[in-house]
Amino acid sequence: MSTPNLKPYSKAIVKLLKGVVEYNDTTWNDILRYQAEIQNYISVIGLDLIVKKDEGFAFLKQALLDNDRTIHLVTRRQLGFEVSVILIVLRQLLDEFEMNPTDSQADEKYVTIAQIKDEVEFFLPPKFNQVKFKQDLDSHIAKVIELGFLVESKQTESSETRYKIHRIIKEKITLDDLMEFKKKLDDYGTSDESI
Repeated sequence: MSTPNLKPYSKAIVKLLKGVVEYNDTTWNDILRYQAEIQNYISVIGLDLIVKKDEGFAFLKQALLDNDRTIHLVTRRQLGFEVSVILIVLRQLLDEFEMNPTDSQADEKYVTIAQIKDEVEFFLPPKFNQVKFKQDLDSHIAKVIELGFLVESKQTESSETRYKIHRIIKEKITLDDLMEFKKKLDDYGTSDESI
């Protein structure tokens, strides 16, 4: 079977359409080599190629039209308050790490489930139903892992699993999003409403 229309970067496009492509993926070099050709190809369906070479990943993003809208190729999903809190906490942990790297100047920020749970508690407004949130926290963290914002690291000798905070979180949750969410939390904390 002949495939005359197949391009040397076709496999890279397929990988990108499925999600984030890391620097250690077999298609990474094709993405770097054929970046202009890939962008030209996917722009026809309203997508932009985002390559974060220094951070070691690439992904596709919906292109914005003139009025800051998209052609709605990808449906936006509501994540819910609980998952949003976890993402905000992870984004903030990554920012703090990048300002003051620890772990012998490691390149990546790793966290455990216990660390996430500890950090999340400080973020919750006083009127929030913390008992239910804590009961469901493992399933909310599992959702964050499923979305690709946390990546399980290779198991070390310690018994607790560590997760890398994927840097894609900086692209999906901007500093403006972070500030807006913190403001909403502050507003909830001072209002008579419960979340």
